[in-house]
Amino acid sequence: MRLRNPSRRGASAVEAAIVYPVALFFVLGLVVGAMGVFRYQETAALAREAARYASVHGGQYAQEMNVTAPAPADIYNNVILPMAEGLDTSQLNYSITYNTSNWPFHTTLDANNNVIPIQNTVTVTLTYQWLPEAFLGGITLSSTSVMPMSY
Repeated sequence: MRLRNPSRRGASAVEAAIVYPVALFFVLGLVVGAMGVFRYQETAALAREAARYASVHGGQYAQEMNVTAPAPADIYNNVILPMAEGLDTSQLNYSITYNTSNWPFHTTLDANNNVIPIQNTVTVTLTYQWLPEAFLGGITLSSTSVMPMSY
């Protein structure tokens, strides 16, 4: 007596119809997530670079070099925009603030014998409204960098 195996024709097609879409969804999710990590890394790098530029081109630099200190718009145009590779600059917002407190307490006197602090900090905050390529709504990526004025 011979046992006959039941026919399994088409079983592979049914299994593939179930597994392939799930695998494709996971791969697309991985790619979109990696693009989000890239966008966040770009935002963080831009914030650090803008803070570094602002910290070395601040008030003391401007005073010694007899130039004006860069305004936030100058920092945006000279540092952030040229380095914003892969980012939609219309979705990029920035905030640059200088902290002129006396901490740490290093001071100097100006021509009128007024005490002015020389060790200040600059804070750069960048926010990027990322619209994932295939899924979800918008996600706001934000990075803040604080550096002491160091010129």
